[in-house]
Amino acid sequence: MLLVDSHAHFDGPEYDADRDAVVERARAAGVRFMLNVGTGDPHSGVLERAFQMAEQYEGVFAAAGVHPHDAKLYDDTVEERIKQLLNVSPKALAWGEIGLDYHYEHSPRDIQRAVFARQLRAARELAWPVIIHSRSADEETCEILQNEYGVTERAGIMHCFGGGPELARVALSLGFMISFAGNITFKKAENLRDAARVVPLNRLLLETDCPYLTPVPYRGQRNEPARVAEVAACLAEIHRISAEELADLTTNNFARFFRVTL
Repeated sequence: MLLVDSHAHFDGPEYDADRDAVVERARAAGVRFMLNVGTGDPHSGVLERAFQMAEQYEGVFAAAGVHPHDAKLYDDTVEERIKQLLNVSPKALAWGEIGLDYHYEHSPRDIQRAVFARQLRAARELAWPVIIHSRSADEETCEILQNEYGVTERAGIMHCFGGGPELARVALSLGFMISFAGNITFKKAENLRDAARVVPLNRLLLETDCPYLTPVPYRGQRNEPARVAEVAACLAEIHRISAEELADLTTNNFARFFRVTL
């Protein structure tokens, strides 16, 4: 069984003591690829660190972008650095994660919207797929995507999908893949399971978003890429296929979308 963790953050300090072991556990669980996404203050070196992890480990790729929490820190220097990282590294796969987060509002909403639109325009200009973060802002996320990015053949990923079936349909109509994380296994996440039912198998991806959203039965522990297997098992049950088939399908989706060789 082959698996992919399409969104992880294992470059963070939570893994400094045992990162090699985390990667080895992922490989032992069948995880073929991991996409590591750097987040945090873009002036602090976190974007570069994500790419260092990708260079260090086989089967690990990276993405660069500014999270909505840090939108207030976005400037011309950061944008040029993202472009440089994406254009130079053979391990670069996407611009992201970018989007809107109205749950925490670590950056003002107007700045989030402006920076989201600006990053979408830059990514589209350079033909990079985008990784979208949307929390408590689904309507505005869709509006900005439609206005600034439009429908493209390889739009990107709605990461850690947290909306209902209607948002899933809009994202699909714009050409996005939809990725589910460990929260789909939570007892009260029936809305996510309903959304997953409307996503065609050829547009579905798996992720951990580690170290966050640890799936059942490991809730309360630090998450890690090996536990993407629990997400696969849950989605397999939703789609009434075997976990092995679901894993193979989503792994092939990742390889096809990002044009990487299994």
